Amino acid sequence: MIRVLGGPKRLCDGLTRRDLLQVGSAGLLGASLGARGGAVASPGSSGLPGFGRAKSCILLFLYGSHSQIETFDPKPDAPSQIRGEFGCIPSSVPGMDVCEGLPNLARVMDKVTVVRSVSHPFPVHGVAYATTGNPVVPLAMELSPRDPAHWPYIGSVVDYMDGLRAAGGDRPVVPRNLQLPFAFSSQRIGEVARAGPYGGFLGQAYDPVCTEFVGRGTTKAKKTLAALAWDDYELYRGITPESRFQINGVSGPTGGLTIDQLDRRRSLLRQIEDARRVASPGAPGSDRHREAAYRMLQSAEFRRAFDLDQETSDTRAMYGMTLFGQATLTARRLVEAGGRFVSVFWDEYGLAGTGWDTHWDHFPRMKDELLPGLDRTLSGLLLDLDRRGTLDETLVVLLSEHGRTPQIGSVQGGGRDHWSRCYSVLMAGGGVARGQVVGKSDKIGGDVVDRRVSPKDVLATMYHLLGIDPTTMIQDRLGRPLPLVGEGEVIPEVLA
Repeated sequence: MIRVLGGPKRLCDGLTRRDLLQVGSAGLLGASLGARGGAVASPGSSGLPGFGRAKSCILLFLYGSHSQIETFDPKPDAPSQIRGEFGCIPSSVPGMDVCEGLPNLARVMDKVTVVRSVSHPFPVHGVAYATTGNPVVPLAMELSPRDPAHWPYIGSVVDYMDGLRAAGGDRPVVPRNLQLPFAFSSQRIGEVARAGPYGGFLGQAYDPVCTEFVGRGTTKAKKTLAALAWDDYELYRGITPESRFQINGVSGPTGGLTIDQLDRRRSLLRQIEDARRVASPGAPGSDRHREAAYRMLQSAEFRRAFDLDQETSDTRAMYGMTLFGQATLTARRLVEAGGRFVSVFWDEYGLAGTGWDTHWDHFPRMKDELLPGLDRTLSGLLLDLDRRGTLDETLVVLLSEHGRTPQIGSVQGGGRDHWSRCYSVLMAGGGVARGQVVGKSDKIGGDVVDRRVSPKDVLATMYHLLGIDPTTMIQDRLGRPLPLVGEGEVIPEVLA
């Protein structure tokens, strides 16, 4: 995830430009696959429908994990210590009730499939487990983003596989693997960095290309974590209309580059590459990122994708004037410009232990921030894609690393802790069936009673819809063939 050009001078991994120019090693910038033997796909795609229906994917990841009970699997008949403070409301699909905090989503549930039976045995913040094919990700690896044993993020695999299939090594102007609103786990203090959306054994050249947020918040919030306290603007509660996202200083037509500026930035990239070659002669290095940076800097089409002024005020409001909302709107513009896989993370901000990690103040945060933000943004995206005629070719997935405990904790504001035995995932568009529910939980939303699904099955289904056979074998750093999603299988009930 190179962020050398424009904006803050620090890279996603905490390196400064000076650090990078002085060290310049292939290890910092990541190796391309080089002599690795590529991937081997089995013939066909299992004969299931929908293979390759999705031209692109927008993955919305709720870091910290949403409660299944306060979203897509409410339990109105459960005891109050399970049910909590929210009721449920009917949706546009008979029998598919949702939390009363999601009134806009209730009206568009006929466009989605909800999987209410996702389950796995690791109730930790396992972004790497949820988004890669690695069958087991120990906690130590989840806290070590560059552990060499990590498998690649799903967006990185899509980028790699598409590159193998591209005629003559063609590389699009819009990167195939983009991430908004900023580098994952980079905008909060407390604890250590988290693993997840990285190139893994494919190398750092296949990390997502990250945007930067340039703007201001409109609503303050107070947060605490042990001895740490934070009182500042919470971007997920509101941002100014002038706020934008950018990559390498590319933020729309008003942020256009002069020839001199472009030449200076090319010069910086050459310095990085020259330093790398001195440090590691003959090693594959940052050529891929350098070439991508050149294309992005020169592409008017790519710059326009970041220009939110081209959207009407009604459309922007439909997504919500929040960090998550405007990042998701930008994601829609990026896939329309040719982006293949765009991830939007609702991440921790300002302080660790936030986002959707509601161990305390669960109900106030759900009421004031989390549910309204999710409700407006996800419903806005689905409605917008549908009215533009692109929902059927754009896969939308709402994912998290686990769910929340059915039992409410006796803490300030109530709390739900980590729970991976049963939770919900939402999928729409791009070959996904409309108005369906897959699986069933028990009467308190604690365990699966019908059609247990693994996160690896969700990933396999995403690959299938994106036209990548999930049984494909891909080689790791040692040349060992590994399946893209381990034992994950496509979920037939999700397919249209």
